[in-house]
Amino acid sequence: MDRTDRWFGVTCTDSRGSSRSGVFAEMSPEELGRVRAGEQNEAAVIGQYGIMFQLGYPSSAVTDPADTRLREDLVRILKSTRPEVVYSHSPADKHRTHLGVFASLLHALRALPLEERPKQLIGCEVWRDLDWMQDSEKVRMDVSGHETLANKLNFVFASQIVGGKRYDLAVTGRRAANATFHEPREGDESTQVLVGMDLTPLIQDDSLSVVEFTRQAIAASRKASAPA
Repeated sequence: MDRTDRWFGVTCTDSRGSSRSGVFAEMSPEELGRVRAGEQNEAAVIGQYGIMFQLGYPSSAVTDPADTRLREDLVRILKSTRPEVVYSHSPADKHRTHLGVFASLLHALRALPLEERPKQLIGCEVWRDLDWMQDSEKVRMDVSGHETLANKLNFVFASQIVGGKRYDLAVTGRRAANATFHEPREGDESTQVLVGMDLTPLIQDDSLSVVEFTRQAIAASRKASAPA
């Protein structure tokens, strides 16, 4: 904490097509986009980010393989910031826009010389958990003790939570489940755990297929779970 030179955020899409109800139901897509941008900025202040990049692309652009604008923007951001660790979506996510963001990010990372690439790339669980992975393959990030900060951040995104999606309950519930259901025979060592997939091999070897990498992870999980 208290190191605004050590982390930053990038939001790729404009959120104009998101679900909304209640007090946000009558908002136009343009109005909702402005509200979401304000929420992202407020969250960045609370999280003490050095900067919050908001690229404002529609989901249709992010999910179009022929549209290279996002990956070009990400190359410029990566070159100017030189992050050591990058957190993004995982290739096992089921949200089409998230997969589009991940694909653009991977293209951008692979466009960098090897010596300029981050030391680690982690794909975090969002629209599909990663509980199916072998425990030995999971990147377990213990965020216990930061519940107050998490609640503050959740409260900022009123247009999503009040607007019809209880992400606050879903996210904290999943993290609590990750902590409790990790080890069946011992007491909990943590109260909140975020799980990620180590995607670093994908930026160390450009010939490695994302699809094959993900299939191998699934196959390894199936093999470990098969009856003896």
